[in-house]
Amino acid sequence: MNILLLGGTQFIGRHVAVTLLALGHALTVFNRGQTPDDLPPSVERLRGDRDAGSAGLSALNDRRWDACLDFSGFTPAQVRPSAAALRGRIGQYVFVSAVSVYGDPHLRPVCESHPRVPAASEHLTEIDAATYGPLKVACEDIVLAEFGDRATILRPQIVAGPRDPFDRLSYWVRRATQPGPTLAPGDGSDHVQVIDVRDVAQFVALVLQRGIAGAFNLAGPRLTWTRFVELLSVEQPSWVSSDALRHSGLSERELPLYRPERGPRSGLMDVSSAAAQAVGLRLTPPEETIRSVRAWLPHCPLKPALARQMETRILADWRRRRI
Repeated sequence: MNILLLGGTQFIGRHVAVTLLALGHALTVFNRGQTPDDLPPSVERLRGDRDAGSAGLSALNDRRWDACLDFSGFTPAQVRPSAAALRGRIGQYVFVSAVSVYGDPHLRPVCESHPRVPAASEHLTEIDAATYGPLKVACEDIVLAEFGDRATILRPQIVAGPRDPFDRLSYWVRRATQPGPTLAPGDGSDHVQVIDVRDVAQFVALVLQRGIAGAFNLAGPRLTWTRFVELLSVEQPSWVSSDALRHSGLSERELPLYRPERGPRSGLMDVSSAAAQAVGLRLTPPEETIRSVRAWLPHCPLKPALARQMETRILADWRRRRI
């Protein structure tokens, strides 16, 4: 197939590109060209700027592709012009959305049948924690209106693996290799759930190969934190209650992947991918994902999410409270 990637050189997009190349597909990548990529020379590179609207898409003019993969559509102002420009010039449009379109529903697990949050205004361009989900809903609506049964909406949960630009799973894998007591959040009964980026890439390839349409959640195996810590091989876990962590002032950013059960945004850790699995999604065992991230750590440039000095202080305060 001849496939257009909007974005496609960072993390998820890059893994998808490598997977598609290995299957013999021809790729064209469209982006601003501001970030160097290490994709092979056989990949065609087109330059433009989706933030500039139709004027920024001139490199796509008079071209046709079998399919388009949209990794870089975050606002209606970006997605509407590209969807309109490509409507008659591609077969299938695959839009990478997010489970944030469901908000934080109380009914669990989160399935595709859950209602989405209200769509953001077409004029909204500011992306933050509050607007991200509504913006993705607005983008989904545009893609569905333009492409109908030729549209595929993918809603990944937290994606993990080598080259992840966010210190999430990599934080815990790195911390498990270091000596001393390790702060383990909660009491071990909360849950953690991530999907391996390579599973996402393989599913995208399958969707293209079979022309699968519809909306699909993409989520990995769901583990208790006790099991997660065991798979990490943490030698000295020191469990600190969620109440104590909240009073310590730690944020979600400093404790990546931790969402207390039934707490804010805990729906991220209870997502069903049964629909995607029914059409071919295959999930990598969590221990294999952890091994791949551990092998990547020497090349990981990220600063740890939780500073060691703060971790030590919180553990000391917790011990004093329990004496």
